[in-house]
Amino acid sequence: MTTTTIAPPPAGGAAPHPLLAGAILPTLLRLALPTSIAMVATALVAIAETAYVGLLGKLPLAGLALVFPMVMLQQTMSAGAMGGGISSAVSRALGAGNVDRAAAIAQHAFLIGSSAGIFFFVVFQLAGSPIYSLLGGRDGVLAEALAYSNVVFFGAPAIWLANTFASILRGTGNMVVPSVALLAVAGAQIVLGGTLGLGLGPVPRLGMAGVALGQVIAFSAGAFYLYWHLASGRARITLRLSSISVSWDILRDILKVGAVACISPVQTILSILIITRLVSALGTDALAGYGIGARLEFLLIPITFAIGVASVPMVGMAVGAGDVARARRVAWMAGAVATAGLTLIGLIVALYPLLWAGLFTSDPAILASASTYLRWAGPFYGLFGLGLCLYFASQGSGKILGPVLAGTARLLVVLIGGIWLVSANAPAWQLFALVGVAMAVYGAATAFSVWIVDWGPQRRA
Repeated sequence: MTTTTIAPPPAGGAAPHPLLAGAILPTLLRLALPTSIAMVATALVAIAETAYVGLLGKLPLAGLALVFPMVMLQQTMSAGAMGGGISSAVSRALGAGNVDRAAAIAQHAFLIGSSAGIFFFVVFQLAGSPIYSLLGGRDGVLAEALAYSNVVFFGAPAIWLANTFASILRGTGNMVVPSVALLAVAGAQIVLGGTLGLGLGPVPRLGMAGVALGQVIAFSAGAFYLYWHLASGRARITLRLSSISVSWDILRDILKVGAVACISPVQTILSILIITRLVSALGTDALAGYGIGARLEFLLIPITFAIGVASVPMVGMAVGAGDVARARRVAWMAGAVATAGLTLIGLIVALYPLLWAGLFTSDPAILASASTYLRWAGPFYGLFGLGLCLYFASQGSGKILGPVLAGTARLLVVLIGGIWLVSANAPAWQLFALVGVAMAVYGAATAFSVWIVDWGPQRRA
């Protein structure tokens, strides 16, 4: 493949790319702001969809609870894990001045995204019923789960491609266009999901299938717009699908980060499912209290995602340009910002748990359980944010194995510690404390892995 390499500008020449030369903290915050807004909108979608399904009845609400972890798994894989691998490869190529390679990476990212979308479609069309039955779905609940799942995973290719195209643009340092597109997707999803699901106006009431269809239509439109932006020449690289020549070297460049990173969302889902199962043995009040606390953690992830994703192109371009020292400074600065923000939130809810728990229930027993959870888990939110943010920064460097192993350590702490506590008839607060300890292990292990792993040779002056 013929490549075009752009040499670094000579002294007195054109100014270097701002991601390679700008002040780190202001640049990081500027890149994180658009994504933060889009992530808030995504959180509002989850709230709106839950409200719509709640209006449909108890069975649909229970069915949604079965499908939600799988939808979350797809979203985190396509946007954060494989998406981070794509952004990393694009940014490292651009940092090295190789624009043609970055364009070829975009082509291969399209192949990966479309293939993954088809894979999710096939798996959940063929195996959706046994999967949800294994999770406890029966009779009417299972039927409602499948009504939602069959439609939402019919649109899996569109969801994967929308997040793939957004990741390509983030790799070039453009956070505004993908954020605006995903913000529009969120708005359309809220409107269409409610209209089709509840049957507003002259539209027939489609129930769970209608709520899911709103997501499929919105992401399809978003994927089309982002593709048009990349194909029209408006981006820093142009995506051309008419002349794709498969290169195993480029596929490896993406998958060595993206495929390994995909293990992390699976670990997160497993940790949540394990704790949920263990806490359920302590009674409905304990489970409901844990659910309220865990819901806050789901909302903390988008905050960290915005900061972490902003660090990916900054780290990747610096590594591609050979400026490893700057790449490390970006990673630690991003980790510090995430740690500070989540520590503040965690301490507030630990000291005043009813500020959060009181939004969802007035039942004294459930409030007591949720308060206990937040007091034990809240102080460790900062370390959770540190680990998650450094996970994204490591994607930019191309060295992701350490943070993934840190996620494995967290999963083992939850599994082994949880089984031991339940066998010893431990009270709920000890299980909740275990969640905090697992977060601390994850954050500390991720930071240690970033500290000891060599990100590459420093460039010579």
